[in-house]
Amino acid sequence: MVEDVKNVQGDVLPRSSSGLLDDDGRPKRTGTVWTTSAHIITAVIGSGVLSLAWAIAQLGWVAGPVAMLLFSFVSYYTSTLLASCYRSGDPVTGKRNYTYMDAIHSNLGGIKVKLCGIVQYVNLFGTSIGYTIASAISLIAIQRTTCHHNNGGKESCPVNGNAYTMGFGVLQIILSQIPDFDQLWWLSLVAAVMSFGYSTIGLGLGISKMVENKEIKGTLTGVTIGTVTPTEKMWRTFQALGNIAFAYAYSMIFVEIQDTLKSPPSEEITMKKAALVSVAVTTFFYTLCGCVGYAAFGESAPGNLLAAGGFTNPYWLLNIANLAILIHLVGAYQVYAQPIFAFVERKASKMYPESKFVTKEIEIPLFSGSKPFNFNFFRLVWRSVFVITITLISMLMPFFNDVVGLLGAIGFWPLTVYFPVEMYIAQKNVPSWRPRWVCLQVLSLVCLIVSLAAAAGSVVGIVSKIKTYKPFESDF
Repeated sequence: MVEDVKNVQGDVLPRSSSGLLDDDGRPKRTGTVWTTSAHIITAVIGSGVLSLAWAIAQLGWVAGPVAMLLFSFVSYYTSTLLASCYRSGDPVTGKRNYTYMDAIHSNLGGIKVKLCGIVQYVNLFGTSIGYTIASAISLIAIQRTTCHHNNGGKESCPVNGNAYTMGFGVLQIILSQIPDFDQLWWLSLVAAVMSFGYSTIGLGLGISKMVENKEIKGTLTGVTIGTVTPTEKMWRTFQALGNIAFAYAYSMIFVEIQDTLKSPPSEEITMKKAALVSVAVTTFFYTLCGCVGYAAFGESAPGNLLAAGGFTNPYWLLNIANLAILIHLVGAYQVYAQPIFAFVERKASKMYPESKFVTKEIEIPLFSGSKPFNFNFFRLVWRSVFVITITLISMLMPFFNDVVGLLGAIGFWPLTVYFPVEMYIAQKNVPSWRPRWVCLQVLSLVCLIVSLAAAAGSVVGIVSKIKTYKPFESDF
Protein backbone atom coordinates (compact mmCIF):
# COMPACT_ATOMS: atom_id res chain seq x y z
CA MET A 1 0.00 0.00 0.00
CA VAL A 2 1.40 3.44 -0.96
CA GLU A 3 1.31 5.86 1.95
CA ASP A 4 0.73 9.55 1.69
CA VAL A 5 2.92 12.26 3.18
CA LYS A 6 2.13 15.75 4.44
CA ASN A 7 3.97 18.98 3.79
CA VAL A 8 4.59 21.67 6.42
CA GLN A 9 1.26 23.33 5.61
CA GLY A 10 -0.58 20.00 6.18
CA ASP A 11 -1.49 19.29 2.55
CA VAL A 12 -1.59 15.58 1.69
CA LEU A 13 0.75 14.58 -1.14
CA PRO A 14 1.13 11.16 -2.81
CA ARG A 15 4.33 9.40 -1.77
CA SER A 16 5.14 8.83 -5.43
CA SER A 17 5.31 12.58 -6.05
CA SER A 18 7.02 13.66 -2.83
CA GLY A 19 10.50 13.10 -4.25
CA LEU A 20 9.84 15.81 -6.85
CA LEU A 21 8.38 18.26 -4.36
CA ASP A 22 9.67 20.31 -1.44
CA ASP A 23 8.17 20.20 2.04
CA ASP A 24 5.56 22.79 1.01
CA GLY A 25 4.28 20.79 -1.94
CA ARG A 26 5.96 23.01 -4.54
CA PRO A 27 8.45 21.74 -7.17
CA LYS A 28 11.93 21.05 -5.81
CA ARG A 29 14.00 24.20 -5.54
CA THR A 30 17.42 24.01 -7.15
CA GLY A 31 19.18 27.22 -6.09
CA THR A 32 22.72 27.15 -4.70
CA VAL A 33 25.16 29.64 -3.18
CA TRP A 34 26.42 30.48 -6.67
CA THR A 35 23.10 30.90 -8.46
CA THR A 36 21.84 33.00 -5.55
CA SER A 37 25.00 35.09 -5.58
CA ALA A 38 24.44 35.64 -9.30
CA HIS A 39 20.87 36.85 -8.62
CA ILE A 40 22.13 39.27 -5.95
CA ILE A 41 25.07 40.56 -7.98
CA THR A 42 22.76 41.06 -10.96
CA ALA A 43 20.41 43.08 -8.75
CA VAL A 44 23.12 45.07 -6.94
CA ILE A 45 25.81 45.80 -9.54
CA GLY A 46 23.82 47.89 -11.95
CA SER A 47 24.94 50.56 -14.36
CA GLY A 48 24.96 52.83 -11.30
CA VAL A 49 28.47 51.56 -10.57
CA LEU A 50 29.61 53.94 -13.30
CA SER A 51 28.25 56.94 -11.36
CA LEU A 52 30.22 56.19 -8.20
CA ALA A 53 33.19 58.26 -9.39
CA TRP A 54 30.85 61.27 -9.37
CA ALA A 55 29.64 60.33 -5.88
CA ILE A 56 33.18 60.11 -4.50
CA ALA A 57 34.01 63.40 -6.23
CA GLN A 58 31.34 65.08 -4.09
CA LEU A 59 32.59 63.50 -0.85
CA GLY A 60 36.35 63.36 -1.35
CA TRP A 61 39.06 60.80 -0.66
CA VAL A 62 38.18 60.43 3.02
CA ALA A 63 34.38 60.37 3.24
CA GLY A 64 33.83 58.65 -0.13
CA PRO A 65 35.54 55.28 0.49
CA VAL A 66 34.45 55.30 4.16
CA ALA A 67 30.81 55.75 3.10
CA MET A 68 31.10 52.81 0.68
CA LEU A 69 32.51 50.52 3.37
CA LEU A 70 29.88 51.59 5.93
CA PHE A 71 26.97 51.01 3.57
CA SER A 72 28.36 47.65 2.49
CA PHE A 73 28.56 46.61 6.14
CA VAL A 74 25.01 47.79 6.84
CA SER A 75 23.72 45.99 3.75
CA TYR A 76 25.42 42.72 4.68
CA TYR A 77 24.45 42.89 8.36
CA THR A 78 20.77 43.56 7.72
CA SER A 79 20.83 40.79 5.09
CA THR A 80 21.85 38.30 7.77
CA LEU A 81 18.92 39.48 9.89
CA LEU A 82 16.54 39.10 6.96
CA ALA A 83 17.87 35.65 6.05
CA SER A 84 16.69 34.27 9.39
CA CYS A 85 13.13 35.39 8.62
CA TYR A 86 12.59 33.07 5.63
CA ARG A 87 11.12 30.36 7.86
CA SER A 88 8.87 31.02 10.82
CA GLY A 89 9.85 29.05 13.91
CA ASP A 90 12.35 26.27 13.22
CA PRO A 91 14.99 27.37 10.64
CA VAL A 92 14.88 23.94 8.96
CA THR A 93 11.26 22.76 9.14
CA GLY A 94 9.35 25.98 9.89
CA LYS A 95 6.71 27.47 7.59
CA ARG A 96 8.23 29.16 4.56
CA ASN A 97 7.74 32.86 3.82
CA TYR A 98 7.76 33.10 0.03
CA THR A 99 7.96 36.90 -0.20
CA TYR A 100 9.12 39.89 1.79
CA MET A 101 5.49 40.64 2.65
CA ASP A 102 4.99 37.07 3.89
CA ALA A 103 7.94 37.52 6.25
CA ILE A 104 6.48 40.79 7.56
CA HIS A 105 3.08 39.11 8.04
CA SER A 106 4.58 36.20 9.99
CA ASN A 107 6.84 38.28 12.24
CA LEU A 108 5.14 41.67 12.64
CA GLY A 109 1.64 41.60 11.14
CA GLY A 110 -0.88 44.45 11.16
CA ILE A 111 -0.61 47.60 9.10
CA LYS A 112 3.12 47.01 8.60
CA VAL A 113 2.34 44.32 6.02
CA LYS A 114 0.48 46.78 3.79
CA LEU A 115 3.10 49.50 4.30
CA CYS A 116 5.84 47.07 3.32
CA GLY A 117 3.92 45.98 0.23
CA ILE A 118 3.36 49.55 -0.94
CA VAL A 119 7.01 50.56 -0.52
CA GLN A 120 8.37 47.32 -1.99
CA TYR A 121 6.26 47.17 -5.13
CA VAL A 122 6.46 50.91 -5.86
CA ASN A 123 10.26 50.58 -5.72
CA LEU A 124 10.24 47.52 -7.96
CA PHE A 125 8.00 49.35 -10.44
CA GLY A 126 10.21 52.44 -10.38
CA THR A 127 13.38 50.40 -10.79
CA SER A 128 11.94 48.75 -13.90
CA ILE A 129 11.40 52.21 -15.37
CA GLY A 130 14.94 53.25 -14.46
CA TYR A 131 16.41 50.17 -16.14
CA THR A 132 14.39 50.80 -19.30
CA ILE A 133 15.74 54.36 -19.50
CA ALA A 134 19.28 53.21 -18.71
CA SER A 135 19.15 50.67 -21.55
CA ALA A 136 18.25 53.42 -24.01
CA ILE A 137 21.13 55.56 -22.68
CA SER A 138 23.61 52.76 -23.41
CA LEU A 139 22.28 52.22 -26.94
CA ILE A 140 22.35 55.96 -27.60
CA ALA A 141 25.95 56.06 -26.37
CA ILE A 142 26.90 53.30 -28.81
CA GLN A 143 25.34 55.12 -31.77
CA ARG A 144 26.76 58.51 -30.78
CA THR A 145 30.27 57.19 -30.10
CA THR A 146 30.34 55.43 -33.48
CA CYS A 147 29.02 58.56 -35.21
CA HIS A 148 31.66 60.78 -33.62
CA HIS A 149 34.36 58.33 -34.61
CA ASN A 150 33.18 58.25 -38.22
CA ASN A 151 32.98 62.05 -38.61
CA GLY A 152 36.04 62.78 -36.52
CA GLY A 153 33.98 64.56 -33.88
CA LYS A 154 33.33 67.47 -36.23
CA GLU A 155 29.53 67.12 -36.29
CA SER A 156 26.85 66.68 -33.65
CA CYS A 157 25.13 63.33 -33.60
CA PRO A 158 21.44 63.65 -32.62
CA VAL A 159 19.93 60.32 -31.62
CA ASN A 160 16.29 59.25 -31.34
CA GLY A 161 16.10 57.10 -28.21
CA ASN A 162 12.41 56.18 -28.45
CA ALA A 163 13.10 53.38 -30.92
CA TYR A 164 15.64 51.87 -28.53
CA THR A 165 13.22 52.13 -25.62
CA MET A 166 10.50 50.34 -27.59
CA GLY A 167 12.92 47.65 -28.73
CA PHE A 168 13.94 46.97 -25.12
CA GLY A 169 10.26 46.76 -24.20
CA VAL A 170 9.56 44.17 -26.92
CA LEU A 171 12.46 42.03 -25.67
CA GLN A 172 11.15 42.24 -22.09
CA ILE A 173 7.67 41.15 -23.17
CA ILE A 174 9.25 37.96 -24.52
CA LEU A 175 11.47 37.33 -21.49
CA SER A 176 8.64 38.12 -19.08
CA GLN A 177 6.89 34.93 -20.16
CA ILE A 178 9.46 32.94 -18.15
CA PRO A 179 7.10 31.57 -15.48
CA ASP A 180 9.04 32.14 -12.26
CA PHE A 181 12.21 33.29 -10.51
CA ASP A 182 13.76 29.83 -10.19
CA GLN A 183 14.00 29.53 -13.99
CA LEU A 184 15.93 32.81 -14.30
CA TRP A 185 19.25 31.48 -12.96
CA TRP A 186 20.85 31.36 -16.43
CA LEU A 187 19.78 34.92 -17.24
CA SER A 188 21.20 36.16 -13.93
CA LEU A 189 24.51 34.37 -14.55
CA VAL A 190 24.84 36.05 -17.96
CA ALA A 191 23.89 39.43 -16.48
CA ALA A 192 26.38 39.02 -13.62
CA VAL A 193 29.18 38.27 -16.11
CA MET A 194 28.21 41.36 -18.10
CA SER A 195 28.29 43.55 -14.99
CA PHE A 196 31.85 42.41 -14.29
CA GLY A 197 32.69 43.02 -17.94
CA TYR A 198 31.70 46.67 -18.18
CA SER A 199 32.93 47.41 -14.65
CA THR A 200 36.34 46.00 -15.61
CA ILE A 201 36.40 48.06 -18.82
CA GLY A 202 35.55 51.20 -16.85
CA LEU A 203 38.27 50.32 -14.34
CA GLY A 204 40.85 49.70 -17.07
CA LEU A 205 40.06 52.96 -18.87
CA GLY A 206 40.30 54.81 -15.57
CA ILE A 207 43.76 53.40 -14.90
CA SER A 208 44.90 54.31 -18.43
CA LYS A 209 43.59 57.85 -17.88
CA MET A 210 45.58 58.11 -14.63
CA VAL A 211 48.73 56.97 -16.45
CA GLU A 212 48.06 59.53 -19.18
CA ASN A 213 47.57 62.30 -16.59
CA LYS A 214 50.69 61.21 -14.66
CA GLU A 215 48.90 62.20 -11.43
CA ILE A 216 46.15 61.17 -9.05
CA LYS A 217 43.46 63.83 -9.06
CA GLY A 218 40.99 64.69 -6.32
CA THR A 219 41.03 66.24 -2.85
CA LEU A 220 40.37 65.03 0.68
CA THR A 221 37.01 66.82 0.87
CA GLY A 222 35.77 66.52 -2.72
CA VAL A 223 34.30 69.28 -4.87
CA THR A 224 35.36 72.57 -3.33
CA ILE A 225 33.16 75.51 -2.46
CA GLY A 226 33.90 78.07 -5.11
CA THR A 227 33.57 75.53 -7.86
CA VAL A 228 30.02 75.08 -6.50
CA THR A 229 28.02 77.15 -4.02
CA PRO A 230 27.68 76.01 -0.40
CA THR A 231 24.05 75.06 -1.07
CA GLU A 232 25.00 73.03 -4.14
CA LYS A 233 27.74 71.31 -2.15
CA MET A 234 25.20 70.27 0.48
CA TRP A 235 22.66 68.88 -2.02
CA ARG A 236 25.38 67.10 -3.97
CA THR A 237 26.69 65.51 -0.77
CA PHE A 238 23.21 64.23 0.03
CA GLN A 239 22.77 62.89 -3.49
CA ALA A 240 26.18 61.20 -3.32
CA LEU A 241 25.29 59.45 -0.07
CA GLY A 242 22.05 58.37 -1.66
CA ASN A 243 23.82 56.98 -4.74
CA ILE A 244 26.16 54.90 -2.59
CA ALA A 245 23.48 53.73 -0.16
CA PHE A 246 20.99 52.66 -2.81
CA ALA A 247 23.67 50.99 -4.90
CA TYR A 248 23.67 48.27 -2.25
CA ALA A 249 19.90 48.02 -1.83
CA TYR A 250 18.49 44.66 -2.88
CA SER A 251 16.44 43.79 0.21
CA MET A 252 13.18 44.30 -1.68
CA ILE A 253 13.81 41.03 -3.56
CA PHE A 254 15.92 39.28 -0.89
CA VAL A 255 13.28 36.84 0.37
CA GLU A 256 12.10 36.07 -3.16
CA ILE A 257 15.69 35.16 -4.10
CA GLN A 258 16.05 33.06 -0.94
CA ASP A 259 12.93 31.13 -1.94
CA THR A 260 14.87 29.65 -4.91
CA LEU A 261 17.33 27.80 -2.62
CA LYS A 262 17.36 24.05 -2.23
CA SER A 263 17.82 22.44 1.18
CA PRO A 264 19.64 20.95 3.04
CA PRO A 265 21.56 22.86 4.25
CA SER A 266 19.00 25.30 5.59
CA GLU A 267 18.13 28.25 3.38
CA GLU A 268 19.31 30.63 6.11
CA ILE A 269 22.85 29.22 6.11
CA THR A 270 23.13 29.23 2.31
CA MET A 271 21.67 32.74 1.99
CA LYS A 272 24.09 34.20 4.51
CA LYS A 273 27.00 32.73 2.54
CA ALA A 274 25.57 34.11 -0.72
CA ALA A 275 25.08 37.55 0.85
CA LEU A 276 28.69 37.59 2.08
CA VAL A 277 30.05 36.58 -1.32
CA SER A 278 27.86 39.06 -3.17
CA VAL A 279 28.46 42.08 -0.93
CA ALA A 280 32.20 41.41 -0.80
CA VAL A 281 32.46 41.18 -4.60
CA THR A 282 30.22 44.22 -5.03
CA THR A 283 32.18 46.34 -2.56
CA PHE A 284 35.47 45.43 -4.22
CA PHE A 285 34.22 46.51 -7.64
CA TYR A 286 32.41 49.57 -6.35
CA THR A 287 35.43 50.86 -4.47
CA LEU A 288 37.83 50.24 -7.33
CA CYS A 289 35.62 51.78 -10.03
CA GLY A 290 34.64 54.76 -7.90
CA CYS A 291 38.13 55.57 -6.65
CA VAL A 292 39.90 55.00 -9.96
CA GLY A 293 37.32 57.14 -11.78
CA TYR A 294 37.77 59.95 -9.26
CA ALA A 295 41.56 59.67 -9.47
CA ALA A 296 41.33 59.95 -13.26
CA PHE A 297 38.90 62.87 -13.54
CA GLY A 298 38.96 64.60 -10.14
CA GLU A 299 36.18 67.13 -9.56
CA SER A 300 35.05 66.85 -13.19
CA ALA A 301 34.12 63.15 -12.81
CA PRO A 302 31.04 62.58 -15.01
CA GLY A 303 27.79 60.99 -13.91
CA ASN A 304 28.46 57.98 -16.17
CA LEU A 305 32.03 57.11 -17.08
CA LEU A 306 31.06 55.21 -20.20
CA ALA A 307 28.07 57.14 -21.56
CA ALA A 308 28.16 60.73 -20.30
CA GLY A 309 31.29 62.35 -21.63
CA GLY A 310 33.80 60.46 -19.50
CA PHE A 311 35.86 58.32 -21.85
CA THR A 312 35.71 58.79 -25.61
CA ASN A 313 38.33 56.34 -26.89
CA PRO A 314 38.87 53.63 -27.90
CA TYR A 315 35.37 53.84 -29.30
CA TRP A 316 35.07 50.10 -30.01
CA LEU A 317 35.86 49.25 -26.38
CA LEU A 318 33.28 51.77 -25.16
CA ASN A 319 30.72 50.18 -27.46
CA ILE A 320 31.50 46.74 -26.02
CA ALA A 321 31.10 48.13 -22.49
CA ASN A 322 27.75 49.75 -23.28
CA LEU A 323 26.56 46.56 -24.96
CA ALA A 324 27.50 44.68 -21.78
CA ILE A 325 25.50 47.22 -19.76
CA LEU A 326 22.50 46.59 -22.01
CA ILE A 327 22.71 42.81 -21.61
CA HIS A 328 23.05 43.22 -17.84
CA LEU A 329 19.97 45.46 -17.71
CA VAL A 330 17.96 42.88 -19.64
CA GLY A 331 18.57 40.38 -16.83
CA ALA A 332 18.30 42.88 -13.98
CA TYR A 333 14.89 44.06 -15.25
CA GLN A 334 13.57 40.51 -14.90
CA VAL A 335 15.08 40.04 -11.43
CA TYR A 336 13.15 43.10 -10.22
CA ALA A 337 9.96 42.51 -12.22
CA GLN A 338 9.40 38.85 -11.37
CA PRO A 339 8.27 39.53 -7.75
CA ILE A 340 5.58 41.90 -9.08
CA PHE A 341 4.47 39.28 -11.60
CA ALA A 342 4.27 36.58 -8.92
CA PHE A 343 2.32 38.83 -6.52
CA VAL A 344 -0.37 39.76 -9.07
CA GLU A 345 -0.68 36.19 -10.35
CA ARG A 346 -1.10 34.75 -6.85
CA LYS A 347 -3.83 37.28 -6.12
CA ALA A 348 -5.59 36.53 -9.42
CA SER A 349 -5.48 32.77 -8.74
CA LYS A 350 -7.07 33.25 -5.32
CA MET A 351 -9.77 35.57 -6.66
CA TYR A 352 -10.63 33.49 -9.74
CA PRO A 353 -9.67 29.87 -8.94
CA GLU A 354 -12.20 28.49 -11.46
CA SER A 355 -11.11 30.67 -14.37
CA LYS A 356 -9.21 28.71 -17.01
CA PHE A 357 -7.93 31.99 -18.45
CA VAL A 358 -6.16 32.67 -15.14
CA THR A 359 -5.13 29.22 -13.94
CA LYS A 360 -4.79 26.88 -16.95
CA GLU A 361 -1.18 26.02 -17.87
CA ILE A 362 -0.53 24.75 -21.40
CA GLU A 363 2.61 22.66 -21.77
CA ILE A 364 4.56 23.45 -24.95
CA PRO A 365 7.41 21.02 -25.79
CA LEU A 366 10.68 22.74 -26.65
CA PHE A 367 13.63 20.40 -27.11
CA SER A 368 14.00 16.67 -26.81
CA GLY A 369 14.74 15.75 -23.20
CA SER A 370 14.01 19.26 -21.85
CA LYS A 371 11.12 20.37 -19.68
CA PRO A 372 8.12 21.73 -21.59
CA PHE A 373 7.41 25.46 -21.48
CA ASN A 374 4.34 26.36 -19.41
CA PHE A 375 2.18 28.86 -21.27
CA ASN A 376 -0.61 30.78 -19.56
CA PHE A 377 -2.96 33.30 -21.23
CA PHE A 378 -3.34 35.52 -18.17
CA ARG A 379 0.43 35.64 -17.74
CA LEU A 380 0.85 36.64 -21.38
CA VAL A 381 -1.70 39.47 -21.20
CA TRP A 382 -0.90 40.87 -17.75
CA ARG A 383 2.88 40.81 -18.10
CA SER A 384 2.71 42.34 -21.58
CA VAL A 385 0.52 45.17 -20.28
CA PHE A 386 2.99 45.74 -17.42
CA VAL A 387 5.99 45.99 -19.77
CA ILE A 388 4.12 48.25 -22.21
CA THR A 389 3.16 50.59 -19.33
CA ILE A 390 6.78 50.73 -18.12
CA THR A 391 7.98 51.46 -21.66
CA LEU A 392 5.46 54.28 -22.23
CA ILE A 393 6.32 55.97 -18.93
CA SER A 394 10.03 55.71 -19.76
CA MET A 395 9.42 57.43 -23.10
CA LEU A 396 7.15 60.07 -21.56
CA MET A 397 9.56 61.06 -18.78
CA PRO A 398 13.16 60.18 -19.64
CA PHE A 399 14.39 62.04 -16.55
CA PHE A 400 12.65 59.41 -14.45
CA ASN A 401 15.99 58.21 -13.09
CA ASP A 402 15.73 61.08 -10.62
CA VAL A 403 12.26 59.92 -9.58
CA VAL A 404 13.64 56.39 -9.15
CA GLY A 405 16.33 57.91 -6.94
CA LEU A 406 13.59 59.39 -4.79
CA LEU A 407 11.78 56.06 -4.67
CA GLY A 408 15.02 54.42 -3.65
CA ALA A 409 15.56 57.01 -0.95
CA ILE A 410 12.10 56.35 0.44
CA GLY A 411 12.55 52.58 0.22
CA PHE A 412 16.11 52.22 1.55
CA TRP A 413 15.38 52.74 5.23
CA PRO A 414 12.21 50.66 5.61
CA LEU A 415 13.19 47.73 3.37
CA THR A 416 16.93 47.49 4.02
CA VAL A 417 17.06 48.48 7.68
CA TYR A 418 13.80 49.06 9.59
CA PHE A 419 11.82 45.91 8.75
CA PRO A 420 14.80 43.50 9.02
CA VAL A 421 15.69 45.00 12.42
CA GLU A 422 12.11 44.89 13.72
CA MET A 423 11.56 41.32 12.49
CA TYR A 424 14.80 40.18 14.10
CA ILE A 425 13.83 41.80 17.41
CA ALA A 426 10.41 40.14 17.30
CA GLN A 427 11.72 36.75 16.23
CA LYS A 428 14.54 36.60 18.79
CA ASN A 429 12.51 38.33 21.53
CA VAL A 430 15.23 40.94 22.11
CA PRO A 431 14.30 42.81 25.33
CA SER A 432 13.72 46.56 25.03
CA TRP A 433 16.52 48.88 26.17
CA ARG A 434 19.09 46.12 26.37
CA PRO A 435 22.42 46.88 24.61
CA ARG A 436 21.57 44.86 21.48
CA TRP A 437 18.14 46.51 21.19
CA VAL A 438 19.63 49.99 21.61
CA CYS A 439 22.34 49.34 18.99
CA LEU A 440 19.79 48.09 16.48
CA GLN A 441 17.55 51.12 17.04
CA VAL A 442 20.48 53.53 16.69
CA LEU A 443 21.42 51.86 13.39
CA SER A 444 17.84 52.26 12.18
CA LEU A 445 17.69 55.93 13.24
CA VAL A 446 20.97 56.85 11.52
CA CYS A 447 19.88 55.16 8.28
CA LEU A 448 16.54 56.99 8.47
CA ILE A 449 18.35 60.33 8.63
CA VAL A 450 20.53 59.41 5.65
CA SER A 451 17.48 58.27 3.71
CA LEU A 452 15.64 61.55 4.37
CA ALA A 453 18.69 63.59 3.34
CA ALA A 454 19.08 61.60 0.12
CA ALA A 455 15.38 62.03 -0.62
CA ALA A 456 15.75 65.79 -0.24
CA GLY A 457 18.69 65.77 -2.65
CA SER A 458 16.69 63.74 -5.18
CA VAL A 459 13.77 66.20 -4.98
CA VAL A 460 16.15 69.05 -5.83
CA GLY A 461 17.35 67.08 -8.88
CA ILE A 462 13.78 66.42 -10.02
CA VAL A 463 12.81 70.08 -9.68
CA SER A 464 15.79 71.17 -11.80
CA LYS A 465 14.90 68.64 -14.53
CA ILE A 466 11.23 69.67 -14.63
CA LYS A 467 12.31 73.18 -15.63
CA THR A 468 13.50 71.84 -18.99
CA TYR A 469 10.96 69.01 -19.25
CA LYS A 470 9.67 67.98 -22.69
CA PRO A 471 7.22 65.07 -23.02
CA PHE A 472 8.55 62.11 -25.03
CA GLU A 473 12.00 63.66 -25.14
CA SER A 474 14.02 61.12 -27.10
CA ASP A 475 17.62 62.24 -26.52
CA PHE A 476 18.35 61.11 -22.96
